[in-house]
Amino acid sequence: MTLLLAVCLVILSVASLFVGVIDINLASLLSGDVEQVEIFLISRLPRLLAILCTGVGMSVAGLIMQQLCMNKFVSPTTGATISSAQFGILLALLFMPGSTLWGRAIFAFVTAILGTWIFVWFIQKIQFKDVVMVPLVGIMFGNVIGGITNYLAYKYEMTQALSSWLVGHFSLVIRGRYEIVYLVVPLVIVAFLFANHFNIVGMGRDFSKNLGVHYNLVLLMGLTIAAMITASVVVVVGSISYIGLIVPNVVAMFKGDKIRGTLVDTALFGAIFVLVCDMIGRVVIAPYELPIELIVGILGSIIFIALLLYRLKNGRKAINLKKLLSAARRGGEA
Repeated sequence: MTLLLAVCLVILSVASLFVGVIDINLASLLSGDVEQVEIFLISRLPRLLAILCTGVGMSVAGLIMQQLCMNKFVSPTTGATISSAQFGILLALLFMPGSTLWGRAIFAFVTAILGTWIFVWFIQKIQFKDVVMVPLVGIMFGNVIGGITNYLAYKYEMTQALSSWLVGHFSLVIRGRYEIVYLVVPLVIVAFLFANHFNIVGMGRDFSKNLGVHYNLVLLMGLTIAAMITASVVVVVGSISYIGLIVPNVVAMFKGDKIRGTLVDTALFGAIFVLVCDMIGRVVIAPYELPIELIVGILGSIIFIALLLYRLKNGRKAINLKKLLSAARRGGEA
């Protein structure tokens, strides 16, 4: 499965470089056409790298949060992380209007981390944790933060300035304006190195203590990694929902719930999902472009409903891909 996902990602990545308003062809690039080479290096390649980092980062962030919170419906969207990052960007615009992208990123990092920590503190105080109650608490908490953000934006006439970060899109990604998203790479590597610790913490405080794992330290570290990944994406691209919720659940249906065994596949499938959505947004009403948030929202809601129906029927049982393939082969032979 991992090899298949990797091959699909490479093919789609190459194809996406040649999808856009201005036609680019390989022959012109190889011949050194100055205009096409500039478009390729300034716009198309940075956009592809930002898409890949966004897909990988948001998917891994969702996987970490689901494991640590012991709930498959927790994600940066339902855990108030995205709302907190947007609130941080607004604070940067209010108190440091001349700040650079890195200055806004620092505000987003701090508020995203604090917002995620507070959300987890809330759910730890809930005595009877229902599978639906936990994400509902996160959604309500995120709406409170979003309400405060909108109130301050209206009061200080910052609505238009903030709008770029409320809807996710890659249309403004060019060289020199997206490099913050590279932070996703080292953070994902750290997440992979501590994957076993996240698995243990996801089994509960007592289980972690028995195995000699510092529960609170690993919990806060995992949440901090997820929050920083989310904030770095929001600062560059804006808000993109569903990725951290849908992708880990789809991969878990085939590979199970162990982080180390699913993290690579989750990252690859997340990159493919975002890349496909972006290409659809570029093609549907060409030469105009739809925000990726719209495409992800439509596809994500359909997949989310399918996930709910599957979970209600089969619980957390994984799909056996080999059995499906063998059954399909037997059906074809018949």
